[in-house]
Amino acid sequence: PFESYPESAWIKLMAVNVTSVFNLTRALRPLLRAGGSADNAAAVVNIGSIDGIRVSGVSHYAYSSSKAAVHMLTRKLALEFADDKDAITVNAIAAGAFATDMMKGTMDAVGGEEVLASTIPLGRIGSARDIAGLVLFLASPAASWMTGSIVALDGGMLVAPSRL
Repeated sequence: PFESYPESAWIKLMAVNVTSVFNLTRALRPLLRAGGSADNAAAVVNIGSIDGIRVSGVSHYAYSSSKAAVHMLTRKLALEFADDKDAITVNAIAAGAFATDMMKGTMDAVGGEEVLASTIPLGRIGSARDIAGLVLFLASPAASWMTGSIVALDGGMLVAPSRL
């Protein structure tokens, strides 16, 4: 419940998911500037979550709030870098369910990976190939005219009614 949610969990997730993205991007901006050009922009690809877009049924207040903050930071940096003519694009992936250590608890709670996959319109959880392909695209010259986008990579979870 909200009343007993630990402040330490809130602070930790905001630090890991938002502050670290802010600080790393700031530290790397000179290198990104030097590496980008109008037809081959340098690229920042942030990892957000569909739970930063939709309201999940799970009470993970800090996680969903921090991922929404990553999405907004992505948009703010995209606009600033574009206004400064830096040749740096900034986009984010709103990831759905992937087999990670963090998702293990969720998968166990719903009855396993197969049960979770059955709630996803495309019938499976995401794979390393899925996310790698999107990161490669967003970092490629093909995405040089794309900035400030939050791309859902979720097997259709965002557009489907919640099944959990």
